[in-house]
Amino acid sequence: MNYLKLKQDVQAGRVAPVYFMYGTELFLMEDLIQDILSVTLSDEERDMNVSSYSLTDVPIEAALEEAETVPFFGSKRVVILKDAALFTSQKLDVEHDVKRLEQYILNPVPETVLLIMAPYEKLDERKKITKLIKKESLVLEAKPLDEGEAKAWLSSLASELQVEMDEKAIETLLGMTGLRLTQLASEMNKLALYVGEGGIIRSEDVTLLVAKTLDQNIFDLIDFAINQRTHQALSLYHELLKQKEEPLKLLALLTRQFRIMYQVKELGRRGYTPNQMAKPLKIHPYVAKLAGKKAASMSDQLLYSLIEKAADTEFAIKSGKVDKVLALELFLLTMGSRESVG
Repeated sequence: MNYLKLKQDVQAGRVAPVYFMYGTELFLMEDLIQDILSVTLSDEERDMNVSSYSLTDVPIEAALEEAETVPFFGSKRVVILKDAALFTSQKLDVEHDVKRLEQYILNPVPETVLLIMAPYEKLDERKKITKLIKKESLVLEAKPLDEGEAKAWLSSLASELQVEMDEKAIETLLGMTGLRLTQLASEMNKLALYVGEGGIIRSEDVTLLVAKTLDQNIFDLIDFAINQRTHQALSLYHELLKQKEEPLKLLALLTRQFRIMYQVKELGRRGYTPNQMAKPLKIHPYVAKLAGKKAASMSDQLLYSLIEKAADTEFAIKSGKVDKVLALELFLLTMGSRESVG
């Protein structure tokens, strides 16, 4: 089921007896679990009625015994099963009584909410237990949110924090964090405190309070250098050096970004959407979208020239021909010049 729909159902008090969460976006799993705990148990009840087990250490039958135990001083019990690799093709360190789990899934205890976490990209869909859990439980595929989902999630989070957020502020925040959900949640809490209950978060608030990621700084560095805003490019470069960023690392990130922009342009000409570009390029669709916007103002010849020039700069540094700090500075100075394309 869609993450936002699951979240809304839980917040409305519609909690199922068994949840199965799988995928690579652990933040979504943990966020849903916190919502379930909030509506299921009071703070006082949590100490006695929440149990968590890692299935890399504990056999499933031991955890299910806990799930079948009557709650203490409350009407509900929550049992969390982590690292549920038994739904994958991985070799298991602990032997599990899978039949016992099958029986529980088909006849769950009404007073217990069983949360099963399988933080893996791929499941073994051939296994009977995998087919059964996906059929009989509420399923969350915890994959990275796309741009639309991320915007909806931010709007929902703003409501929870009792603030509003305009569309431009959402765009600015997504651009500065690159859809990293843990960082987004942290920054939203900071912004909500800044504007206060009932306040409106605007783009200028985001720019003022949110620290740029290294990827965002690399984007800015390219922008400044290509558009011959030399003073800004060098100021940002030296600020990154003060933050202990290595010139060779920065050069590698610049080169990677040039390649992504070149590839995005080529795939765009072939009719690919950002979503379709994401998998072959191993980037988030939103990153592909941003790269496409940036690349639109740059010719293929310029991008190819910058990739070549970056390789030459790397060779010069590694062969000891030039100081690494000076080499990258010279590279930035020539990025927007005619020599870069000829």
